[in-house]
Amino acid sequence: MRRFIAILLLVTTFWSAATLSPLFGQSADRVSALQNVTLIRNATVLTITRGVLANTDVLIRNGKIAGVGKNLTAPAGAKIIDATGKFVMPGIIDCHSHSMLDTINEGTLSVTSMVRTRDVLDPTDISIYRQLAAGVTAANLLHGSANPIGGLNTVVKFKYGRPASEFIFPGAMPGIKFALGENVKRSSTPNQPGVTRRYPNTRMGVEETIRDAFTRARDYKATWDEYRAAVAKGEKNLVPPRRDLQLEPLVEVLEGKRYVHAHSYRSDEILMLINIADEFGFKIKTFQHVLEGYKVAKEIAAHGAGASIFADSWAYKIEAYDAIPYTAAIMTRAGVVVSMNSDSDERARRLNIEAAKAMHYGDLTEEQALRLVTINPAIQLGIQDRVGSIEVGKDADLAIWNGHPFSVYSRVDMTFIDGEVFFDRQQDLARRAELAKERAILEAAEPNKPAAQGQSPQTPRRRPRGHVDDDLGGGDQP
Repeated sequence: MRRFIAILLLVTTFWSAATLSPLFGQSADRVSALQNVTLIRNATVLTITRGVLANTDVLIRNGKIAGVGKNLTAPAGAKIIDATGKFVMPGIIDCHSHSMLDTINEGTLSVTSMVRTRDVLDPTDISIYRQLAAGVTAANLLHGSANPIGGLNTVVKFKYGRPASEFIFPGAMPGIKFALGENVKRSSTPNQPGVTRRYPNTRMGVEETIRDAFTRARDYKATWDEYRAAVAKGEKNLVPPRRDLQLEPLVEVLEGKRYVHAHSYRSDEILMLINIADEFGFKIKTFQHVLEGYKVAKEIAAHGAGASIFADSWAYKIEAYDAIPYTAAIMTRAGVVVSMNSDSDERARRLNIEAAKAMHYGDLTEEQALRLVTINPAIQLGIQDRVGSIEVGKDADLAIWNGHPFSVYSRVDMTFIDGEVFFDRQQDLARRAELAKERAILEAAEPNKPAAQGQSPQTPRRRPRGHVDDDLGGGDQP
């Protein structure tokens, strides 16, 4: 009898492993697949490139937009979101950000193209979460503006809660920060007795510094080209040229493999940099800030550069006095690809309103204004095939708004990146009591806390100045 039971158990175990496991495996795979399917139903969809679609569904599958249309179907078990009365738009893209960064002005040298913002990303920066709550999904993280040629930028997706390596936007074109004007020549820095000022000290010197750097980069490239040609011919016992980490990124610029994002204000310096780029045969991808760009919009368009601007921020220093709020409209009608940028963790949470201002100042259409924070910055960063509009096959980087994004009364209910929810207002509200309880426990566990002595604990604020991108530690504005 015992032998019979043992044989029966063995057969049952074998049948379970051979037969039931594949069934369960398929079921698990199906469940996993369904977890990657989301259907947003009955929304007003702001596609950006294909108009406004009322009462429309958006199907997300495996991180991509799989369908846009009416009465779409999803497999049983997929996540269904009723967006009736709500608006769906692409995630907002910020072409000039310093989020996740701190003290990124390597101002010791005039040319610091060897330093990389990618090496100092802080994925715990709370401003990331706040921007997700405003529908921002991607950003161009730039070096500061203390140098004519600064450090290398990083394009990221704001995957808050993940390691820094997961923030990197795969396939985004690499870039570098240039800067012109007052920050570079240290206009706001007083001369210290006995201290030699760093060159350059004038706008003329800024031009010479950039020209000298590209002259050296062109010679460096020629040396490597000669070496590689000799290797290809089979010559032996060759010694490769010495690597120069400062010049290698500039060679990439000359070869069209790295974008230039140039901090600028005045029209004369904008034309100066266009002339240098033409001289050495490369293109400026974007002029950043470009407050006087409306004066030379025709020349910027002819060069093929974009403009990443403020809506109505000016007069905070001398070279910003000639800014006007009509710049976005004037440059757009001149054929320039224009975007609104933040240069501030706080402004980044309101880029939807920055774009809306372009309808008031200059009478841009709603679609033109929406492009200022979606497809246009995507074009400026070379990621327009992936994000910036709601089209089948693009990344599911989306935001669901409870009202039109251009209303000051609207808010984001949910933000997706690659089809995954990274902000959910309902979950945020539900967790607040839990977080308050956790904070109370941590405070009670801390000895000698200020509250115990009758003092109210103060929450420290990072970067108390109005603009994070400043000349003393951030980068651009004083």
